[in-house]
Amino acid sequence: MNNNECSIYSGGLKGAEETFGKCAEKYGINEINFSFEGHRPSRDKNITLLSEEELKKGNISMEIVSARMGRRYSRADKIRKVFQVIFHMVNKGYQVVAVGWIQSDKTVKGGTGWGVELAKFFNRPVSVFDQGKNGWYTWKGDEWVADEPVISHKTFCGTGTRNLSKEGEKAIEDLFSRSFTA
Repeated sequence: MNNNECSIYSGGLKGAEETFGKCAEKYGINEINFSFEGHRPSRDKNITLLSEEELKKGNISMEIVSARMGRRYSRADKIRKVFQVIFHMVNKGYQVVAVGWIQSDKTVKGGTGWGVELAKFFNRPVSVFDQGKNGWYTWKGDEWVADEPVISHKTFCGTGTRNLSKEGEKAIEDLFSRSFTA
């Protein structure tokens, strides 16, 4: 697989997504960042502004999100657009790689967790760098299994926490160096 044949779909937000974008640029990977009017990503490369109509394609009941994630969202209206953007990122990027924290209920903390849950629901390959354990885990069957993933599909989604640790940043950089030629 040639680097220039690959595309990463992300949101370009501060932290993990910004680091995914910088690595994509370094390795010559096509980068597409989804956003919406009034949303300010940290990374402004190849922004695709989703219209209200496009956002609605990723709409889902907040009750379903709450049930799947095992938690409630007090500001549902504000987070709904973020979840709609995440739908587009996961829908376009076949393989999903994320950085965050895997919780005891097997979900991932925060909005990152919704992207991971969508990947599981769509039966996509999904790996998470757990910043609490400082290790990569891949979803296999119905368990998180320690792994050292590589990006093996031409389209992938890179997402994760805004609170990226130095270990999380290095994990993303190492993922790219394992997956692509310099």
